[in-house]
Amino acid sequence: QVQLVESGGGLVQAGGSLRLSCAASGRDFSSYGVGWFRQAPGKEREFVVAISRSGGTTSYADSVKGRFTISRDNAKNTVYLQMNSLKPEDTAVYTCAASRLRWATREYDYTYWGPGTQVTVSS
Repeated sequence: QVQLVESGGGLVQAGGSLRLSCAASGRDFSSYGVGWFRQAPGKEREFVVAISRSGGTTSYADSVKGRFTISRDNAKNTVYLQMNSLKPEDTAVYTCAASRLRWATREYDYTYWGPGTQVTVSS
């Protein structure tokens, strides 16, 4: 089993940057693909980005390509999401999740979820 906790959210002006962290506890973190999802008020949760077990494969939603970068440090059991050039439409609760698959982009492929961290981008 894996427990996930996100950190690094906050309030930032449009054009600014934030780095989110997803810290995992439990065994064999490197055997899980990890993804970030987000949910804005009144909207359904959506896929943002995923990274494979080794970190060698990544997949981004079109809306964040070129602005967000995911990485992982398996020695520290942590996945990072660097978010640059933030826009007001990036405002959402960001949640990381772990999948037993090598990597995945669909919600139902993820087994473990963190509580989420709020990101608010002001215009």
